[in-house]
Amino acid sequence: MAKRRGNPNWGKPEPIGPVVPTVTSFEQIVKEFKLTPDQYIRSTRLREWARRNRNSKYIPEALLEAWGFEIESTL
Repeated sequence: MAKRRGNPNWGKPEPIGPVVPTVTSFEQIVKEFKLTPDQYIRSTRLREWARRNRNSKYIPEALLEAWGFEIESTL
């Protein structure tokens, strides 16, 4: 019998599993610092973390603008 070629699952839909929410680095650090959203702008620890990570981690754009940070776009 000849060997079958190709992907036998071609054209079949992929199984859709449960959507697993992911936590961003920003959300992790906010939880670690025990900050509420109204404390974000006043937090010097969060601001320093954001300054170091603004070009590599997700940080809400409104927060960066409030602090006067510029973002280096790599697009």
